[in-house]
Amino acid sequence: MKNVIDFVIIPDYWPPAGGFGLNVNLLETNIINSGVILGLLVYSGKGVCAGRISLSNLLNNRKQTILSTIRDAEERYEEATDKLKQARTRLQQAKIKADEIRINGLSRMEGEKQDLVDSADVNSKRLEDSKNATIRFEEQRAIEQVRQQVSRLALERALEVLNIRLNSELQSRMIDYHIDLLVGAAENTTD
Repeated sequence: MKNVIDFVIIPDYWPPAGGFGLNVNLLETNIINSGVILGLLVYSGKGVCAGRISLSNLLNNRKQTILSTIRDAEERYEEATDKLKQARTRLQQAKIKADEIRINGLSRMEGEKQDLVDSADVNSKRLEDSKNATIRFEEQRAIEQVRQQVSRLALERALEVLNIRLNSELQSRMIDYHIDLLVGAAENTTD
């Protein structure tokens, strides 16, 4: 305490205007200023002394509020971290799903492309077979027409030759010959 008083009392070696100090001589100080300062100290001291409980309550409340805010911030941080992890997981799953869809789409596209090529080949082969069948049919029809014309011409020619060479005696012999053939055939079937 002595040190404090020594500090408050201005030592003799300090120059009067060279520093900061507290003049404790009431006769040298302004009494009104001292009264105002003293009144302010008493007034604020009452609030501090009487409100010591309320000041500590305010400090405790403030401390609790700060701690609560910190806890809430930590909880929100944890929730945000969890949501970020979940979002990253969903993003990774979405990337995997997108890759699967892309791969499936490409393979499906290749399969459909191959199906179209195969279908075009089958249709082309069917058209080729149909063309060949039509050509064969037309060839057969042309051959048949030629055959019929040849047969007709051969018959006409044979009839002309027969008409030219056939006389009544030759006709009688042919008729008799054929009758004998028919009679012989009839006898063979009845036996």
